[in-house]
Amino acid sequence: MTKSSSSSWECQDKVTPRVLHIGKFYPPVAGGIENFLGDLLPALNRKETSAAALVHDMGQKQDPVDQGKTIVFRVPCHGTLLYVPISPMFPFAMKKAIQAFRPDILHFHVPNTSAFWALTLPAARALPWVVHWHADVVPSVIDRRMTLAYQLYRPIEKLFLQHAQSIIATSQSYLNTSSALVDFKDKCHIIPLGLDPARLKKPGDAGLRWAEAMWGQPGGRILVIGRLTYYKGHEVMLDASTALPDARILFVGNGEREYSLQRRIHTLDLSRNVSLLGSLPEPDLHALIASCDCLCLPSVERTEAFGLVLLEAMRYGKPVVASSIPGSGIGWVVEDGVTGFLVPPGDPVLLAESLRRLMDRPELKSQMGRSALERFRKVFQIDHIARKVILLYHQTLKALKSTTGYGLHPGGK
Repeated sequence: MTKSSSSSWECQDKVTPRVLHIGKFYPPVAGGIENFLGDLLPALNRKETSAAALVHDMGQKQDPVDQGKTIVFRVPCHGTLLYVPISPMFPFAMKKAIQAFRPDILHFHVPNTSAFWALTLPAARALPWVVHWHADVVPSVIDRRMTLAYQLYRPIEKLFLQHAQSIIATSQSYLNTSSALVDFKDKCHIIPLGLDPARLKKPGDAGLRWAEAMWGQPGGRILVIGRLTYYKGHEVMLDASTALPDARILFVGNGEREYSLQRRIHTLDLSRNVSLLGSLPEPDLHALIASCDCLCLPSVERTEAFGLVLLEAMRYGKPVVASSIPGSGIGWVVEDGVTGFLVPPGDPVLLAESLRRLMDRPELKSQMGRSALERFRKVFQIDHIARKVILLYHQTLKALKSTTGYGLHPGGK
């Protein structure tokens, strides 16, 4: 590394740092981490930071797109293999984005194997790294392929973390139980995820009428949001639904387990009160959240590290029932008995009982909903999170300057 005379970070209290975020996807691609990125980057750009993103794109776009005030570089992606984007052009796009944007920091959002290309690029290695640790790659008892794949993944992951200056974990409980981060705790900082309440707007009359038609019948309204994949526990929710015949239960999301879930609905004779709606536009999704009685997150593995959808429910003042997965951040996000209920993962009986308590006690449901909204406002609004992230950028550059004598690495050179 050599000192750059063109440093834009010679006085970090007066000059705005430029940060290139490298992630899997970005809105309009749907997903919890995608929504977080879509909210975080504009929040950073409203403050004393200039942020851009480099992500995969299923639509084969290659030119940078200005989404509001956020520049997004999109790299063609040709599907996925074991949940990993197939994008052979990503390292070339990373080099090009560094040259074009000239960042002072690279901020990686992982797991994302495309991020590992940074280890091979001199322009990337010359910059300080902040690694946002959204989840471990958990060896799964459900999808055994993940266990085999992680044996190849782990050595590269370790090299990647060794190179990072700072690592963000989204909860203390997740950091405490992460085998991947155990050797890097001195670099770790706890910053939770957050959402922009302005994006989750109050639905209009047309949206509420549509939602009412989706709910259809009277009775309890339970909403389940998430990709139809192996760790989300949708099968457990369907088993619990057999004990909730008077509730209307809607699943939002698509994924590789859709066919098997449809078959299970038919086998359990749940077609009258359970529906899979697939992926929905944000206004429709928000109308369902605003009109439901509660949200349920029945995930069964620690791959569910935080549960960003919980924040969406809290934003609309809705209680939640979620799995208390050991080592996950869910048990910190949800205050058991205050903003919702926590139940052991994989237990349909206790899941149904907790949902029934909310259905049968409207006053408890309302009280928990108010507490959930208050907690969202105090802890999870995106501007609170952005301020913490910016502070970490300053700390990272200050520490770098104290050890090397300068704060900016020659990005793009």
